[in-house]
Amino acid sequence: MNDKFKKDSYHLLLIDDDPNLILLVKDYLEFQGYQVTTAENGREALEILDKKVPDMIICDVMMPEIDGYGLVEKVRQDSRLSWIPVMFLSAKGQSQDRVKGLNTGADVYMVKPFEPEELVAQVESSLIQASRLMGRNNRMSLDDGNKIQVPSNVELTPTELKVIQLVAQGLSNRQIAEKLNVSQRTIESHVSNMLNKTSLKNRTELARWAIESNMA
Repeated sequence: MNDKFKKDSYHLLLIDDDPNLILLVKDYLEFQGYQVTTAENGREALEILDKKVPDMIICDVMMPEIDGYGLVEKVRQDSRLSWIPVMFLSAKGQSQDRVKGLNTGADVYMVKPFEPEELVAQVESSLIQASRLMGRNNRMSLDDGNKIQVPSNVELTPTELKVIQLVAQGLSNRQIAEKLNVSQRTIESHVSNMLNKTSLKNRTELARWAIESNMA
């Protein structure tokens, strides 16, 4: 779809209680170049999300412990995670099921069984759309006068300053980690620390703040 789209720079979290589906989808996505972490249910996924922030979540709806609806509600309430595109996978294909899934907070609703090619196309489309939205939000700050507000005493470390400049350029955490020659988890920690310092909600607002403050 997009020759400039670097799939190997994106990390996906795949959640499903069907081990066969997990294996097939994981293998196909990795064959396409994506990095994939898997979880068997929503509770396990939340434990992973506490340590690592993916670029997209692909999630079954009906699962034990915490189902897809419960997981997405928690994701949308967390400022660290609320920006992440979410795709629901479900055997329920009725109109009311799709509506419920999208109203809960999913960005895409795919019905099982599905063609692997369509899954990959939807993943790529969602990631590109999320990237465009971040760029649009960054530009909006220059046009509408609605500037990001942060506490006046916020101070960033030299490393945090480098990270936020790269965030403002639209780079993923993995791309920033490669550029700075550190682990992706280190970058996620820096981003989380900056969100706490600034009381901002997500990476998009961090990027806007960097642009408005002439840091980027």
